[in-house]
Order: sequence, then C-alpha cells, then structure tokens
Amino acid sequence: MGSLLAWVQATPLATTIGGSTLLTGFLSAIHLLGLTLLVGGAVVSSLRMLGIILTDRPLDDVTPGPVRGMFVGMAISVASGLLLFAPRASAAAENSFFQVKMLLLGAAIAFYFAVYRGASRRIDHARLAGGIGLLLWAGVAVAGCAFILLE
Repeated sequence: MGSLLAWVQATPLATTIGGSTLLTGFLSAIHLLGLTLLVGGAVVSSLRMLGIILTDRPLDDVTPGPVRGMFVGMAISVASGLLLFAPRASAAAENSFFQVKMLLLGAAIAFYFAVYRGASRRIDHARLAGGIGLLLWAGVAVAGCAFILLE
C-alpha cells in the first residue's frame, strides 16, 4: 500500500498541486463548496425527517431537493478530495482523523442507500433514520475539519 501511495504522490498532477499554494487553495475551496452542498442537504432532509423543520410539508415533498444537492456535493467533494489527497497521500492515509473521516463517509453513504431512502417513506422510521443520518454527516464534517486543523 505504501508504494501505491508513494506513486500517487510522485505523479505529475500530485506534484503540481502540492507545489502550488494557489491551486491547493482553489481545490480546498471547491471541496468545501461540495461539502456544504452535501452536509447542507443532509441537515435539511434529516431535520425534516426528525420533525423539526418544514413539518407542514410531506417528507416526499421536502427530501428530493436536498438529496439532489447531496449527490452534486458528493461528486464535487470526491473529485476535489482525490486531487487534494494526491500530494500528501502517505501522510493522509496515516492520519487518524482522515481515517475516521473516510470510515464515517463510507458509513454515511452505506446508511443512505441501505436505510435512509426507505425510511424517508415510512414515518415510523423517519425520525430514527434522520437522527442517525445527521450524526453520520456531522461526523464526516467534524473529522474533516480536525484533519485539516490538526494535520
């Protein structure tokens, strides 16, 4: 695994990104934009499922828009995240906050497809699914911030 990470770091693209503060800053801004769409959509749909906001509207009327935003945000975050990961692949892979972020991200995505989508159609499961989804996505955001701040 170490040799694969070293190869990723040595690619011309990773070297270019790692050598440019401007490019790294631009990619970081794009990554945060994607994360904002992703977590923002999760917050809105989860809070609705919890019965905290937009309670006068049916779940099926509220959740599709935020979920589309989540998918767009995920695409932006994954693409920009891979580009940000490349110049520091070895250090990032060894960082416990990054590892937690990736585990929570995988859990949040799996939870969405396995539970969340179906629960949004059943009021009796919506509150629990909304709460768990909110915690998972908040965990992804917090772990990502900790990775950046404590790197």
